[in-house]
Amino acid sequence: MRAPFTAADVALEERRCLHEGFFRLEEFHLRHRLFEGGWSGRMVREVHHRHDAVGVLLYDVERDAVVLIEQFRAGALDDPDSPWKLEVVAGLVERGESLAEVARREAMEEAGCEVGELIELHTYYPSPGACDERVTLFCGLVDSRGLGGVHGLDAEHEDIRVHVLPFIRAWELLEAGRLDNAMCLIAFHWLAGERASLRARR
Repeated sequence: MRAPFTAADVALEERRCLHEGFFRLEEFHLRHRLFEGGWSGRMVREVHHRHDAVGVLLYDVERDAVVLIEQFRAGALDDPDSPWKLEVVAGLVERGESLAEVARREAMEEAGCEVGELIELHTYYPSPGACDERVTLFCGLVDSRGLGGVHGLDAEHEDIRVHVLPFIRAWELLEAGRLDNAMCLIAFHWLAGERASLRARR
């Protein structure tokens, strides 16, 4: 279904930077067209500007196993269970990099893992009400033998533990609420539907 409006249907009256650091926070003063005609009142919205990101669910077809990483996440500091989260490999897109290049680079940096075939899944906005980040998800086919240990870049304060888990065990963790971030949920539900066809290609 085609969207009824475009960015041309927004009147951006003022745009002000509130914070500039690793990320950028801006304040927008704007009006926009309404579905029933006319224009909204003037509103103020804060928007968090991030680099676009790539996530990669690493899957070993031969062993029906997934490779997940575990690391501390500041945004989950108040999580009632733990701010250490199980996740898929992920990273930010740097200027001039293709999405596939980011996927392969992050798999090596965070999991010490070389990716074979890359399958693009979805591109989505995690939180478009407040953030301009777009995430592209991949499934990367890998050989998980010998993977494990602690990885990451010291310069980025990364302390990343690698886990190789049977798909069934990982799915149990998902159902128990342990895999509680959007990248994991979206990628695992895709894999649940495609796993049989991927394994039939062996």
